[in-house]
Amino acid sequence: MKKLIFSLVAVAAASAAPAAWAGAPLELKSDIFVEKQQKRPDGTLATKLVTPNLIIPGDRLVFVVHYKNAGTIPASNIAVTNPIPRAISFSGTSDGNEIVSVDGGKSWGKINQLRVSNSDGSSRAAGMADVTHIRWTLNQTLAAGAAGKLI
Repeated sequence: MKKLIFSLVAVAAASAAPAAWAGAPLELKSDIFVEKQQKRPDGTLATKLVTPNLIIPGDRLVFVVHYKNAGTIPASNIAVTNPIPRAISFSGTSDGNEIVSVDGGKSWGKINQLRVSNSDGSSRAAGMADVTHIRWTLNQTLAAGAAGKLI
């Protein structure tokens, strides 16, 4: 499972993720959680995901995208694209293999392969703060009625 970790810059807004697929309708639903550290009885810390009542700058957010093949035939070549709200700073996924865009979804790649244009016409290496969209590609066929989640 991929875990998306974001840092809150201002106010967060969760959005449904658009998807592209071949052959079947795909239902998508997004949830947002805040990572909280809770002390266990033995004194160690455990990370918990909680539904936020209030999100404040510096909170680490986790977005979960639930997907389901709502069709009657298998779906393949599924790509789920999620825009990153401007108020959110993308920190990466748990496996570090994210495919991202830094130009509003026009071009895609790993963050270390992308460049950002400066106002003077020069360019620089893209950083996590430049990410505007993230894309997942499901590398398997999704049977009719099958579901899963991207964390």
